Amino acid sequence: MEKYILILGAGLMQRPAMEAARELGYKTLVVDANPSAICVPFADRFELVDLKDREGIANLALSLKDRLAAIFTAGTDFSASVSYAAEKCALPSHSFEAACNASNKVRMRECFKKHNVPSPDFISVTENDIQSIEQKIDSFTFPKVVKPVDNMGARGCRLVRTKEEFIPALRDAVKFSRTKNAIVEDYMKGREYSLDALVVDGKIILTGFADRHIYFEPYFVELGHTMPSECSAKEKQEITDVFQQAVTALGLTNGVAKGDIKYTEKGAMIGEVAARLSGGYMSGWTFPYSSDFNLTKEAMKISLGITPEYKDKAEIPSVKFSHERAFISIPGVVKEIYGAEGITGCPFVKNVFFRTKIGDKVDFPRNNVEKCGNVITCSENRELSLNAAEKAVSSIILRLEGNNKATEDFLNGIEDPVEKGFPYSFFTLDAQSFEKFNSEIEKSECCEIPPCLKDKAEVLKDWNYRSIKETVELYKKYAPENVKLTGKEFWRALIRGGIQGVLYIADSRSHA
Repeated sequence: MEKYILILGAGLMQRPAMEAARELGYKTLVVDANPSAICVPFADRFELVDLKDREGIANLALSLKDRLAAIFTAGTDFSASVSYAAEKCALPSHSFEAACNASNKVRMRECFKKHNVPSPDFISVTENDIQSIEQKIDSFTFPKVVKPVDNMGARGCRLVRTKEEFIPALRDAVKFSRTKNAIVEDYMKGREYSLDALVVDGKIILTGFADRHIYFEPYFVELGHTMPSECSAKEKQEITDVFQQAVTALGLTNGVAKGDIKYTEKGAMIGEVAARLSGGYMSGWTFPYSSDFNLTKEAMKISLGITPEYKDKAEIPSVKFSHERAFISIPGVVKEIYGAEGITGCPFVKNVFFRTKIGDKVDFPRNNVEKCGNVITCSENRELSLNAAEKAVSSIILRLEGNNKATEDFLNGIEDPVEKGFPYSFFTLDAQSFEKFNSEIEKSECCEIPPCLKDKAEVLKDWNYRSIKETVELYKKYAPENVKLTGKEFWRALIRGGIQGVLYIADSRSHA
């Protein structure tokens, strides 16, 4: 008799789970609220069920009776729905209570506080609390971090640097929360790491330890991760020990866990721990590439009640290097995409994933969902893998439609008062260099590198890893004919918006 594994989610992050189920000899029953999700056509059976609908998922699972072998998710924020249905069906999983502890950031922090796990001080804020907080705002000290209690991908998360930013940030966090609740935490300054683990009888088996590359204060946007980490053995052990403490405090015993942990001046401190495998391509792509270990498949075995043969190991190590890097855009609407052809055939490039297509609105990212795409590489040599990732990203150009207000506002440096310093210029100049730059471009020519930038022309890179010199050459290649820009407008657009900015100015001029 054919048996099914019920998989929550039909997005790209669930593709490794669907593949693993089939490799293990099972059919896939996939549920999602989006009937157009990318992996829907590849399910053996698809049902339109919202992942928040625990009762609906449980009833579907119960209806299969002895044809259901396991319930699983990866890369979604609905591990509690998995545990709820699994308990109803007497299938292996973390307990529903533990999964709830790991799904709600307030419950999570309360567990950490109770068990003395290093983590920041916090307060819980409901939608109805905001008015009273506004009245006592002078009692708060900053910086703080504001987050929705129940979302992922850094949506609604931001650093609050001043009291003027506080209430708008709270309202934004509540907007992104399914339950209209937020959490306010003390800010932890330090290097950030991402960890995955299998959890067997409450003990973790480390299955991924990556450096996270976070940018764009006051937001927390991950422009990539690197495996294995470059942190010291001492720091890694301390971080792993704190991760184990956190898993124990939450009550996670049978399944998987994902941790975001910072190493601060006080040592390792927990950002958060989830009862699922990581999204962001780590569990399904970069760790398997770097370790030759199919993490999703091995996690699924635990949900099937199979005890891992390596349960006494402390870690499944990375033996190769893998880099994930994102490419981003300035605000606007995508008109054309260049450079995507053939990238996957380049040495060490394993995958290129586009989140953006022609006609899409794009923005400078405030969260991880607003990035335009990702590149993944792997090599036995760290530098070869890193260079391949950056080269692949720099090869992709998103050309924007002309005459767009969002693009104009960005290029003119218009910013919201509660987002001071954001969005960022694509090339970053220090104050002294910027002063010289503004003086020299008054007399410069289009495509002629100003004197103050000549020593930086090949070493200063934008957020998509393109140098100033490379950007000038790309402009010469793609610029519309019969458009003559002044040196001033060319260089201001290039420093602010990279190749996208200067092509936008030229395209707008050509259609004027």
